[in-house]
Amino acid sequence: MAENLLAIDHGTQSVRALLFDPRGNLLAKQRVPIEPYYSDAPGLAEQKPEVFWNAVCQACQGLWQQPGVEKTSIAAVALTTQRSTVLFVDENGRPLRPAIHWLDQRRAENLPPVGGLWGAAFKVAGASETVAYLAAEAECNWVRTQQPEVWEKTHKVLLLSGFLTYLLTGNMVDSVGSTVAYLPFDYKSQKWAAKGDWRWQAMPMRREMLTDLVPQGQELGRISPQAAEATGIPAGLPLIAAAADKACEVLGAGSLEPQVACLSYGTTATINTTHKKYIEIVPLLPAYPAAEPGLYNLELQIFRGYWMVSWFKQEFGLREQRLADERGVEPEALFDELVESVAPGSQGLVLQPYWSPGLRHPGPEARGAIIGFGDSHTRAHIYRAILEGLAYALRDGKEKTERRSGKPITELRVAGGGSQSNAAMQITADIFNLPASRPHVYEASGLGAAMVAAVGAGIHPSFDAALKEMTHLERTFLPRPEASAIYEELYQQVYLKMYERLKPLYQAIRKIR
Repeated sequence: MAENLLAIDHGTQSVRALLFDPRGNLLAKQRVPIEPYYSDAPGLAEQKPEVFWNAVCQACQGLWQQPGVEKTSIAAVALTTQRSTVLFVDENGRPLRPAIHWLDQRRAENLPPVGGLWGAAFKVAGASETVAYLAAEAECNWVRTQQPEVWEKTHKVLLLSGFLTYLLTGNMVDSVGSTVAYLPFDYKSQKWAAKGDWRWQAMPMRREMLTDLVPQGQELGRISPQAAEATGIPAGLPLIAAAADKACEVLGAGSLEPQVACLSYGTTATINTTHKKYIEIVPLLPAYPAAEPGLYNLELQIFRGYWMVSWFKQEFGLREQRLADERGVEPEALFDELVESVAPGSQGLVLQPYWSPGLRHPGPEARGAIIGFGDSHTRAHIYRAILEGLAYALRDGKEKTERRSGKPITELRVAGGGSQSNAAMQITADIFNLPASRPHVYEASGLGAAMVAAVGAGIHPSFDAALKEMTHLERTFLPRPEASAIYEELYQQVYLKMYERLKPLYQAIRKIR
């Protein structure tokens, strides 16, 4: 009987084809690295659409070459992708321009403000600047105003998930759970915005340019003969609507209750909790669709999150990289040694990890900062301060979430590349003063997608059942009282005060730039 699940996880830096059994065990994996994007000018991030599809095909074809992998064992397929990467296609599904990557920083300037009653309401609420920021960030507005010839030919505006769904099934549809982008989507109702909603003013387009949406756990379509030939996935297998990578990661980490927070230590670092009620932690920053239909992920993010770790390794970690090559070990082990050579608190070195500006958490003027330097500090202190600063920022997100939701957070699950560092896990437990657990598989987002497929295919009767059967903890890190006490003082007396104290300087830098 076919009961295994194929999850295709299209991340920022690689595509993984993952085969799971109904107990959540990873049976086989094929990873294909990709160039995330190319840039023709400062701030631009684009990619050729065929790069995404070719990587999916290579990953799947590589999976079939592995010993013991039987295509006939697969009951269903699920797809999870990076969020907010946008494509513009014609009536035949052909891309009209390169995909605009989620890391792209272009802005559509001089747009007319939202008017009428909506505009008046936003002005009274002090939210006009936020709405203008959202409109300026929308890729569709940039293409509409800067490339009208492309906009005129655009039949559908697709997210990467919708584009790959079309190539896999021939259907221009997408999952509700994948709809995270600057599009006229009502996150509370989890539908395209109703007629008259302010989003249609902020992002003017025809409703027909958007795909139909399918709830998580339902069928998007069947693998087409053309896709079967390209990928090797058996034709006719159901493609089950999953969710965006962060939502699937939350599910795969076992965070379906509001008291269990999922920290994602990836390119973007996030803290997520799952709720039945729609709540905006920060006004106009929506709660996103969870991997289980009808639920919401309350999320706060640090845009350049664990990208900062990669940045440090590239700029300052050449010694560890060389030593790792000489010793034949993974560089991460030596970087953990670097962290552990410094005491908790980094001898008073405190980092604010706003390497890229935000919308309202923090504001668009925000910058990164490191304060407290002394002559005893080394690059090891800077590296540890990065890990501590990210944990401080996510703890701040935890407390904002608790205040808005009224639900205390008592447990942490940590996923993403950074979760593989024992040093980062221990720092997290110490700063939050909570137990921090690592899922049994590193591929938490792929596991989450497989869990949705298992429910959709009827292998598990419910999401709760899938959670019990398919998620397990690999290791739990407990807070150390002495370290937690040091971090508590630095967090309360220094970190929480940094942003407001430095904000006038950030605003001055923004004006000068």
